[in-house]
Amino acid sequence: MDGRATRLQLLSFATIPMRNFHFAWMAFFVCFFAWFAVAPLMPVIRDELGLTRDQIANINIAAVCVTIFVRLIIGPLCDRFGARLAYTWLLALGAIPVIAISFSQSYEAFLFWRLCIGAIGGSFVITQFHTSVMFAPNIVGTANATSAGWGNAGGGATQAIMPLLLTALVSLGIEQALGWRIALFVPGIMMLVMAVVYYRCASDTPFGNLSDPRVRLAAGQAQRSKGRESFMLAARDYRVWLLFVTYGACFGVELTIHNLAAIYFVDRFGLSVTSAGLYVGCFGLLALFARALGGLASDRIAKGSGLQGRVNLLFALILAEGLGLLAFAETVSPIHALVVLLIFGLFTHMACGATYAVMPFVNRKAMGGVAGIIGAGGNMGAVAAGFLVKGSASTQTALFTLGVIVLVCSVCAIAVRFTQAQKDEEQRLYEEAIAARAAGSASRALPEGAAS
Repeated sequence: MDGRATRLQLLSFATIPMRNFHFAWMAFFVCFFAWFAVAPLMPVIRDELGLTRDQIANINIAAVCVTIFVRLIIGPLCDRFGARLAYTWLLALGAIPVIAISFSQSYEAFLFWRLCIGAIGGSFVITQFHTSVMFAPNIVGTANATSAGWGNAGGGATQAIMPLLLTALVSLGIEQALGWRIALFVPGIMMLVMAVVYYRCASDTPFGNLSDPRVRLAAGQAQRSKGRESFMLAARDYRVWLLFVTYGACFGVELTIHNLAAIYFVDRFGLSVTSAGLYVGCFGLLALFARALGGLASDRIAKGSGLQGRVNLLFALILAEGLGLLAFAETVSPIHALVVLLIFGLFTHMACGATYAVMPFVNRKAMGGVAGIIGAGGNMGAVAAGFLVKGSASTQTALFTLGVIVLVCSVCAIAVRFTQAQKDEEQRLYEEAIAARAAGSASRALPEGAAS
């Protein structure tokens, strides 16, 4: 399997694939934490800067808008330079706007830096690319979903931690207007530390870094499409654009909830900033297991139903997500809203994991391009949802309309098709991975020296 791992040993750092798995999700966790560190503090920031509802909508759109373009670019860059350098530079440069936004004194300055922070969202593509090249077909869906899910949990953690951090600073006698600014230094510093760790400890392939020509040859990278070629090869495949839409319908909704749910709970149900942050944090923390559950389910279904089983599962999950979102928009109490939020959030996160359990099989020669375009779809969905919220009479109306749109988008999942030749080839690779895993288990079970 070209050095790729055939099992996911979550407590292990012993192999190159597992070490890179852990570095990938930790880097994504830090990036996601920093990306949405502002969101739970928005009720405080709104009051200090005197922001209007339209201005807040613009800020939420800005937070996810630039990510579309970064994700389109970062995927081919992974194909060209490898995940290690791509992640290192994204972490280092992304820390700048995270820290700079704390110095904002006006709506315009805040909007600009929030727009720049959106570039951090490109980290998702690198994470999925990195785990895709480290794991074999029998486990790649689970690996992708787990790394993304654990990383996405940073969005839930920041919803809970940032308000608590602000409260701690205020309790020390620091004014609230200064406290939120100091609090935003924390995620920026975390990103700089992670950049150093990734550069020093991560590797591009199971054999080492692509800077070594021997590693490129051993890993089969010599024939991989590079840069613009990777993007164009992916862009010509209709299945990529169908998954672009489905990912917009699940991850786009996830981003939208992260951006507006705290204010929604404060304004609709009268909760405090801290309580609202904890409520929304529960939604984000579902990613700890729900994304992985979506990838695991996809891998299990693939054993009997192949690639088509993967896309059928994706359809069912997005359909359930849309129905749950409709129910969430109609809730009348905070507890009821929390329960429904967690139920539809489960399907949302699982759908995200199931999407990237399909992604590695679309085009192996342009995996970075495929990952980038599909990932950009998530942010395109969030931008579209942002404009929907801005143009709606109320957030509740926008959420209901969004639920209807998600239901329609679910049809794109079952429209994804694979040729019989591709199904046969992927089934062969899947069976090889299963056989390699079984052989590895058998060799470990033998007494010392018995294998000779």
